[in-house]
Amino acid sequence: MITLFGESYPLTAPEILLPGGVVLGLLVFLALILRASGRAARATAPLLAEVAWMGRRVQSLADGQERLAGGLHHVSEAQAVAQGSMLKLMEARLSEVQRQMNEALQGTSTRTARSLGELQQRLETIDRAQEKIEKLSGNVLSLQDILSNKQTRGAFGEIQLHDIVQKALPSDAYRMQVVLSNGRRADCLIHLPNPPGPIVIDAKFPLEAYEALRRADTPRLAQEAATQLKAAVRAHIRAISDRYIIEGETADGALMFLPSEAVYAELHANFPETVREGFAAKVWIVSPTTCMATLNTMRAVLKDARMREQAGAIRKELALLYGDVERLGARVDNLGRHFGQAAKDIEEIRISSDKATKRARRLDNFDFEELAPDELAPEELSPMLPGQGVVPDAQR
Repeated sequence: MITLFGESYPLTAPEILLPGGVVLGLLVFLALILRASGRAARATAPLLAEVAWMGRRVQSLADGQERLAGGLHHVSEAQAVAQGSMLKLMEARLSEVQRQMNEALQGTSTRTARSLGELQQRLETIDRAQEKIEKLSGNVLSLQDILSNKQTRGAFGEIQLHDIVQKALPSDAYRMQVVLSNGRRADCLIHLPNPPGPIVIDAKFPLEAYEALRRADTPRLAQEAATQLKAAVRAHIRAISDRYIIEGETADGALMFLPSEAVYAELHANFPETVREGFAAKVWIVSPTTCMATLNTMRAVLKDARMREQAGAIRKELALLYGDVERLGARVDNLGRHFGQAAKDIEEIRISSDKATKRARRLDNFDFEELAPDELAPEELSPMLPGQGVVPDAQR
């Protein structure tokens, strides 16, 4: 029997069997659950250990993340400070670079302005040079027009010869356009002493033949022009030799003046036989340069000749000069003696003045005791003696 809630029930009663079965089933179920949970606990122990380890790792990761966050905060702050410093440095650098660029630009602009000014001056100089070149080209064209005509070409040579002679010789040593005894007119006559005597200079300008030689572009034309030039020069040499070398009136030679250095150089470079023909005829060919050198040599000859002519007058003048020097020496000696006597007189006057000054000072101070007769010199006492007059100044 079983008593439940004040009532007794047999074990076989349905009220007992049903709850008991239920309870028994529950107990069995609990036992099974406990048994299963024990196995599960044994099975889940490693898992729990892993979970615990993972928890610890997660905590460590959380701590690391927190430390990382703090480090990142510090890094961000340091980066911000560094970025601020960098910005300030960059601003300073940019300011310095901008200043340097401004100075460089200013200097560049100044140099550019200066260069432009210099360029402007050079352009103005070029313009002036261009104007001069244009004038010179006009003068060259005029010169070509002059040289194209024989008469004007001859006048050009004569003018150039006159200019050279005028610069090299005194005015009384030459004459231009002189008519000789044979009726021929010489361009210039130099008055050299005998020997050699007066020498003639005649200007010749074989321009046509020389221009033809320059324009020749074939051997045949060059040969023809060379022949023409030699013939022209030979004709001038013969004309000068026949007209301007007169025995007893002129020197036994003459000068042919070529007013062109180019023609002169061409003759001496390529036509030496023609030049030697001039030597044989005693006609010497000269250019403006060699003519100036020759005239300077003539100037020296003229100077030497004039000195020889005036040698007597020079000796006379030297004798007079020697007499003047002797008289000057004597007068200097007399003046020296006068200066010596004057110096002596001045010294005596100074002594007398010193004595008079001392005597006046003593009288002013009433130093009569200092004027004792025994202290005075005899020449100072003599004026005070009775019966004597004034002592002359020469005795004082």
